[in-house]
Amino acid sequence: MQTHEIRKRFLDHFVNAGHTEVPSASVILDDPNLLFVNAGMVQFVPFFLGQRTPPYATATSVQKCIRTPDIDEVGITTRHNTFFQMAGNFSFGDYFKRRAIELAWTLLTNPVSEGGYGFDPERLWATVFYDDDEAVGLWQEVAGLPSERIQRRGMADNYWSMGIPGPCGPCSEIYYDRGPEYGIEGGPEANEDRYIEIWNLVFMQNERGEGTSKDDFEILGPLPRKNIDTGMGVERIACLLQNVDNVYETDLVRPVIDTVAAVAPRGYGQGSHTDDVRYRIIADHSRTAAIIIGDGVTPGNEGRGYVLRRLLRRIIRAAKLLGVDQPIMSELMTTVRDAMGPSYPELVTDFDRIHRIAVAEETAFNRTLVAGSRLFDEAAQSTKTAGKSVLSGTDAFTLHDTYGFPIDLTLEMAAEAGLSVDELGFRELMAEQRRRAKADAAARKHAHADLSAYRELVDSGPTEFTGFNELSSEAKILGIFVDGKRVPVVSHHARSGNEAPALDRVEIVLDRTPLYAESGGQIADIGTISGTGTGGGAKAAVTDVQKIAKTLFVHRVNVESGEFVEGDTVTAAVDAKWRHGATQGHSGTHMVHAALRQVLGPNAVQAGSLNRPGYLRFDFNWQGALSEQQRSDIELITNEAVEADYAVNTFHTQLEKAKSMGAMALFGEAYPEEVRVVEIGGPFSLELCGGTHVHNSAQIGPVTLLGESSVGSGVRRVEAYVGLDSFKHLAKERALLAGLASSLKVPSEEVPGRVATLVERLKVAEREVEKMRLATARAAAANAAAGAETVGRVRLVAQRMSAGMTANDLRSLVGDIRAGLGSEPAVIALIAEGDNGSVPYVVGTNTQAQDLGLRANDLVKALASAVDGRGGGKADLAQGSGKNPGGIETALAALRAEVARS
Repeated sequence: MQTHEIRKRFLDHFVNAGHTEVPSASVILDDPNLLFVNAGMVQFVPFFLGQRTPPYATATSVQKCIRTPDIDEVGITTRHNTFFQMAGNFSFGDYFKRRAIELAWTLLTNPVSEGGYGFDPERLWATVFYDDDEAVGLWQEVAGLPSERIQRRGMADNYWSMGIPGPCGPCSEIYYDRGPEYGIEGGPEANEDRYIEIWNLVFMQNERGEGTSKDDFEILGPLPRKNIDTGMGVERIACLLQNVDNVYETDLVRPVIDTVAAVAPRGYGQGSHTDDVRYRIIADHSRTAAIIIGDGVTPGNEGRGYVLRRLLRRIIRAAKLLGVDQPIMSELMTTVRDAMGPSYPELVTDFDRIHRIAVAEETAFNRTLVAGSRLFDEAAQSTKTAGKSVLSGTDAFTLHDTYGFPIDLTLEMAAEAGLSVDELGFRELMAEQRRRAKADAAARKHAHADLSAYRELVDSGPTEFTGFNELSSEAKILGIFVDGKRVPVVSHHARSGNEAPALDRVEIVLDRTPLYAESGGQIADIGTISGTGTGGGAKAAVTDVQKIAKTLFVHRVNVESGEFVEGDTVTAAVDAKWRHGATQGHSGTHMVHAALRQVLGPNAVQAGSLNRPGYLRFDFNWQGALSEQQRSDIELITNEAVEADYAVNTFHTQLEKAKSMGAMALFGEAYPEEVRVVEIGGPFSLELCGGTHVHNSAQIGPVTLLGESSVGSGVRRVEAYVGLDSFKHLAKERALLAGLASSLKVPSEEVPGRVATLVERLKVAEREVEKMRLATARAAAANAAAGAETVGRVRLVAQRMSAGMTANDLRSLVGDIRAGLGSEPAVIALIAEGDNGSVPYVVGTNTQAQDLGLRANDLVKALASAVDGRGGGKADLAQGSGKNPGGIETALAALRAEVARS
């Protein structure tokens, strides 16, 4: 049975049982604890937490999931995957254990002809939480499982929580017995390679407190209602129904392996476990990368972008280690698209962008490999020069951490150079890095914000936004909140009794409002809320407007006078000047986006934006800086469209119809079925957008591009002023040019040429100064070498150099002095008082000194402690910087003492 059919049967089974089919969410959700969606229930968390009332009592979905903590295990085992599909069914206070078990059992065991998967009931096992007698009884009653095929397990295995305070409960897992050829008998407790988990039924009934592990937390009490959260691994089911050993052999993954095997000199499954692991890494990571790019991520150096970059680089490295020298990313992305397109059509419709980003990263990393190879060559040569045959763990770790070299690539290159590698030292450094990363992640992980106080208002319906048609609206106060707690009244001055305390900042929720809530790159409106009912005379300044549950507008205000009472009628008004500037900025963003696509083509896709009165910032996916001509063309096209005074029209339509019209959408953004489309100048600009805009493009005023820059690999940013801010900027530029022309005593048009001449003269002067500085430095090196002292068996130069020297200066001098001291054991330590109170220092040793046990990276610590600094490096050269110039002489004395002990 093909994977697409497995997905379809699951969804059909639960839809026929009354569940609402919910599409997979993006793998990127606004959750403070998650880099990527890692479970099928994540998009339903607000329902389980009681923050929102679900629009359906039961639901089913097949969710795209990404898990990367065990990325280094991918391919080594056949159970670790970074991308997988989690099929699930969910009940929000509707059915519970019995119905969950019935639905899972019937789908698994019903014949294929009746819509089931046709598993042999005699090969299915169940595990339950150790004291869940009810679940044991239901498995016996509903499924007819004998007691010997039901195993009780503890909290670590059969009690589920999100890892943070929130909902939790016992779970029951379903296992399939693959047979004696896969291991010993005895059920899941005995062997989870033979007995493979295929489904987990979570009986979400309790609330947990703080804790540190899977089984170390307090159960606070029962949830208000019992919920069901289940997950069936689609890939694992595919393995079993397609009668293959692991996910890499299934219909959606094996084609990627075959693509690589067609160009690799060594094939898959030919007896080399190491090569098979490399094939699996490529297959797994190719699918994951395509999915992540498809949901709007581009390679970068932090967060999601770093994960994507690491996946793509592991693909490239694994291919090279298989002997594939040619670019391969294009073929891999094409194969993934063809295999997975029927389930994820966005991989087809957005393929050009996915393909371009992946191929660009391959090209960039191939250049990085060249640079990393040079570093390896230097480290290998240094190792050999020192008479050693083992590349240090520090060198291997640097190659991994700085250039992304996996240890197996370093091992292979070292073997070719006749060296081995200190793998133990490397793995210790890797383990330390992981410990730091886990500690950092744990520090950032926290409970979901408690929004339950707003739930009643969220459930009562969305806030009516009137700001498209008016700047002032009469409204009713639905709720007042102080520090997240609902209060009946808030006043400017404190009064006795049970009234709310005086506060400068509170939150007010209205039934309708003209004030725009921050979203879609447009920052919130500012304005006022004034009392017209019992709170007549009350006034509050609105400083921010945010959305809760995407529907409820919450006004953050400073109460300036009077008091506000829940139920009062008030007038909410937008600052008209602010709104005018905000609409200019937002409409200008659409215009710049359209101009970018005209100049660069359809691959210049929006990656984010920010607009506020008079200013816009637009991020887009693109490789490489724009040329001056491209920037000029973008600015010209934008202003031509402004001058054309295009009409700005808005309308609502179905999402798919809007997309078919060519309306642009933001990648990774979840849109409702009905969307608002903003059209400027007919075909010139057509985008999905919920923001406020001008009525005609001429109202935007002049648009001036301020510049273009990189904000990460594959993402560029343009910034611009619009309207009066644009005019003011141009006026400043004009005044600056006039001032330069006056100072240089030339006409304005001759200023660029005159400045270029002055710059060239300055460069010549700087080169002369640098020559003089180098000559002085060489003289200082000669003097220092001549003044070398003998400490024990070592020639020692430990000197304070002239103020203002940089670390680069000192490093160059150390090299010169070391070369001039001949073959005797030598240690050179130079330190200086640098700029801004810094204290740079460098220590060097020659091979003979290292043979005596004197290592630069050890000696540098003697300098560091005395000047409140830190440093590090290698055995032959180390450096650092401190911040206590008063400790320089003490530092040099400490180093002399350290050398004397050798």
